[in-house]
Order: sequence, then structure tokens, then C-alpha cells
Amino acid sequence: MIKKKPFFSIITVVKNGSKSIEKTIKSVENQTLKNFEHILIDGKSTDKTLEIIYKYKKNFSRIVSEKDKGIYDAFNKGMKLSNGEFICIVNCGDTLRKNALKIIFKYLSIHNNLDFIFGSVKKHWGVVYGYRPKKISYSWGFYSSHSTGFFIRKSSAKKVGLYNLKYKYHADYDFFYRAIVKKKLIGMSTKKNEIVGDFERGGFSSRTPYRKMFYEELLIRYNNNQNIFLILLIALYKTFKHFKKIIL
Repeated sequence: MIKKKPFFSIITVVKNGSKSIEKTIKSVENQTLKNFEHILIDGKSTDKTLEIIYKYKKNFSRIVSEKDKGIYDAFNKGMKLSNGEFICIVNCGDTLRKNALKIIFKYLSIHNNLDFIFGSVKKHWGVVYGYRPKKISYSWGFYSSHSTGFFIRKSSAKKVGLYNLKYKYHADYDFFYRAIVKKKLIGMSTKKNEIVGDFERGGFSSRTPYRKMFYEELLIRYNNNQNIFLILLIALYKTFKHFKKIIL
């Protein structure tokens, strides 16, 4: 018997996430649209994460537990193992709303030329939504979410390539720049009220020092051959804005 190919590949990466991995797993399990596979990439957890994961092992198409080179290496592993037409990453602690895949599938059925789509997501301070590609030349605030809200066609992701591991904090920015500016992939977003997921507070980026993230943001622009004078203007503006925020 030939097994039906899933439409969605949901990738969850985790390391020592025993306090929040279960709610992520359950949020995927409870989707109203069932045509998906769930791939779990664990970075060799030393707490009770794997014990919890294996409680739900029947829900996963693949479980990989091994040391990696960081979160983006784990993303790459998951993408390589995916079989679905569209890929979405749902990090440990974040959750999909029960109609998330149904909402995204509706858009993809109507707009069958899309390479990717951003769904609205809920953070503790409000809803993040929309897709404004023109902003990418001067701001990274052009989209709703890289994980949980971002769905990309696997064939389109292959055109972009894997996440670049030389970037420790913002390899997703580099991925987007290559996808949107260099490969000119076609994307859109759901409406504000069509929320597909919720973010847990205290994620990967929130634990990273500002200066390291800021330097890497500029480096990504430089390495992608963006105009050096524009990069300098962005650096000056963001530095002024950051110090103004600290002073006030």
C-alpha cells in the first residue's frame, strides 16, 4: 500500500524543553486538518524532554535526537527529512491554533502560485500580522513570524537553500533575504484576525544580547551585497534609536 504524501510538514526543534514541549506537541496533534506529518528534532536533551516526546511517539513521522550545531542546524535537519508540500517550523513552547493548517490550506488552494505565506501570530503584547516585502531593504520588521506563522513550499525552499550556520542568531533573516530579494519568491499573509499560532515568552532571540544580534543583522545585509551606504544609514539610525530607548 502506498502511503499518502502529507501536504504539510511540521518541524519542531527542542533541547531541554521539558516544561513546554508537551503543549507544542498537543497543539499539532489537535489540528482540524489532519493531512500533515510531524517531525521532532531534539538536540540531545538531558532533562525529561525525550521521556515526554516518546509518550507521543505515534504522533511523529520521525524523531531525531542527536547533538547539533545550534537551532538552525536543527531546522536544516528537519527540512531535509520533510515529505510535505509545505513546511512549517513550530518551536518548543510555541503552539498552533487548532484551525491553523485549515486557514493556511484555504489560502494555498486559492492562490496556487504562492511560494510561501505568513500567518498572523499572537505574542504576549499583541497580534503580529502582515507581509510588507518592500521594507526588507531597511527593516527586518516586514513579516509576522519565522516560526509557527511561516509556511514555505518545499520546492521553493530548495531554491533558497539551507539556513546558513555562520549566523548564530538571525539565519532566518538571511534566509528571507535570499528568498525575497535574490530568488524573488512570491508570498502573502493571512488577515490579522486569522491567527494561526501563539508564541511563548522567553524564546531564543529574547535571550541573545542586543549588540550581537544587531551586528549580525548588518553582516547579513553586507554579505548579501546590499548597498553599503544604506547599511551605514540603518546602523546609525538603529543605534540612535536604541540609545534613546535606554535613556528614556
